[in-house]
Order: sequence, then structure tokens, then C-alpha cells
Amino acid sequence: MLKKRIIPCLDIKDGTTVKGINFEGLRNAGNPIDLAKKYENEGADELVFLDITATIEERKTFAELVKNIAKELSIPFTVGGGISSVEDVRKLLEAGADKISINSSAVKNPCLISDLAKEFGSQCIVVAIDTKLINDTDWVFVKGGREQTSLKTLDWAKRTEELGAGEILLTSMNGDGTKNGFDLRLTKLISNAVNIPVIASGGAGKTEDFENVFNQTKATGALAASVFHFGEIRIDDLKNELKNKNINVR
Repeated sequence: MLKKRIIPCLDIKDGTTVKGINFEGLRNAGNPIDLAKKYENEGADELVFLDITATIEERKTFAELVKNIAKELSIPFTVGGGISSVEDVRKLLEAGADKISINSSAVKNPCLISDLAKEFGSQCIVVAIDTKLINDTDWVFVKGGREQTSLKTLDWAKRTEELGAGEILLTSMNGDGTKNGFDLRLTKLISNAVNIPVIASGGAGKTEDFENVFNQTKATGALAASVFHFGEIRIDDLKNELKNKNINVR
């Protein structure tokens, strides 16, 4: 059985870590390299680094920053933002990333998922799905949550697996930054429908939220940002509490 993973997420804008609510109202959360080192020391299983304005600004993720972060880390590290080609991925993997995350570019060109999986292996291809519940239907959003697509989230999740994705990073835009708990309905729906690992994201506010998502869904990872960045939850304390509740964390 896959051990459950605790994954801090660093949203990067102009080289600084930021955090908002429902994808808006960003505030500074600190230096990404300092935070990355802190989380590794506290026992994070992996890190996700998302250059959140790369797609909107149509530029590439900073390979230099990836290189600098990778030098400081020994835990696996996923990078996303503005990735749209095999060449982009090659640069980031060479810079030290272990996995890459694609979102808008995968929706625009689904064949990209297959191309990347063939070239680098499914194990390092994460498809990020930003999703919002509107009138009882879950819809996929792109461009940092700014643009609704005509894709239903469940259909798209299944399709990404068929195309060769190794993992899904599932973010509930309704929950993002609210600290009201992970979207258990959504996470259950998607993690039951696919056979690849699903990382739940959006809404973590307290230890019980992690306990609930692991006990009530098949998510193998739980991702959070602000509760870690602003010192509300320490990762080592969280993992100890989860172990005490018989949740199989790393």
C-alpha cells in the first residue's frame, strides 16, 4: 500500500513564494529556498514548486531558480508553470527537478502528455487539474484559474491517465486558501475513477483535514501551502499526529 505523502507547495511569483485565497489576493510568504530547506528538515516527503504566472505571462519557469533549489534538497521535487514542450521539460529535469507538472498546456494539447510520458516516463509527468464546482458540475480551469474550459473534471482526469500521466494534482478552487478542509467529495470522485496517484490540494487548515482526506478518499498525497508557510502546522507534528491515528505516512 502506498504510504501517504505530505507535500508543501511553493507558489512562486517573481522569485518569491506567495499565497492567495481562491487563487486571488496574493501575499508574500518568503524565500522559496529557505522554505524548501525548512520543509525538508521538518520531514516533508516531496515539494511542489509552481511558477504561477508563467503561463499568463507566456514565459518559461526559471530553470536557474530550480537549479538553486535542487542544490539544497534531497527529497523529490516537482516543478510547474509555463511548460509546453519536450525541450522545456528536459531543461527542468536537467536543472534538478524530479517531476514536472503541466496544466494549461495539457488542456490545449493533450498529446503533450503522451509525448512527455514517452520521452521521460510516466513517473515524472504530473497533470495538475484546477477545478471549480459550478451548478453541480466540476469544470476544469486553466491559466492559473482565470479561464473556464468546456472540460468536465471527471472526464479530463480519466483522459490524462489514458494519455500517460503518472499522477494527478487535483486542486479545488472552491477550497483553495480557505482552510475549510480538503474537498472530500471531489477528491473521492476523482481518486476512485483513476488508477494513478491523486494528490489532494486546496483547503487544508488543520491536522484533521489531512486525517479526513486520507481516511475518506484514496488520495495518496495531501498538498498544502499557507498552513505551512505561516507556521500554523509543522510538518513533523502533523506526521506524528497522523501516525498516532494509524495513518500510514512516510
